[in-house]
Amino acid sequence: MSSERTSEQDVHGRRAALFDVDGTLVDTNYLHTVTWWEAMRQAGHRVGMREIHHTIGMSSDKLMDRLLPEDRDRSGDQRISTAHKTLYAEYFARLPALDGAPDLLRTLADRGWYLVLASSASQDELAAMRATIGADEAIATVLSSDDVEEGKPAPDPVEQALEQAGVPARDAVFVGDTVWDVVACVKAGVRCIALQSGGIPPELLLEAGADEIYRDPADLLRHLDSSALGR
Repeated sequence: MSSERTSEQDVHGRRAALFDVDGTLVDTNYLHTVTWWEAMRQAGHRVGMREIHHTIGMSSDKLMDRLLPEDRDRSGDQRISTAHKTLYAEYFARLPALDGAPDLLRTLADRGWYLVLASSASQDELAAMRATIGADEAIATVLSSDDVEEGKPAPDPVEQALEQAGVPARDAVFVGDTVWDVVACVKAGVRCIALQSGGIPPELLLEAGADEIYRDPADLLRHLDSSALGR
């Protein structure tokens, strides 16, 4: 990101709202948990669903490194990842948007926020979730896992979102739902609002460094004026 572009947009007061999507705008974290569990089961790995759930939000390679034995035959990792994607794709037509998600995005856009979706999902998964949300007119830029070299909890997705928005970290707020979202934001120096809609206990989100916590998009929208997105 060039300093010329940044300073030009700073003059115009651009503020960027960066959003995770899975578990933040669309209720998919438990679907990912079940489909990862089945993909690993098919490959002969016994992994508890609680452990899987707490890794959702990581990039696929980091998720498998965390959950599967270190001495495994890693040549099978791609088959596991493909099986997960195939199983999860069966839900594309009926993915549920979280309460308040489209209204939150539209309200922020109406208030002048530059909206970026910064997701760890693949392009086809992200397209299915955007169709579910139905607020594309409010979204300025979209990033998928294909657009970054390293996924969360590395800061790359957050930093790439800042670059796409053309703002420094101080002029951005990230909204996510997992510990890995929060950790990536802390590394990137971006304020993070965490939602409990992904199923992660609030104490873990606070411990990771979340600045604010709300129940779901609808709850954040109700408290928007007193949040980091309303100040």
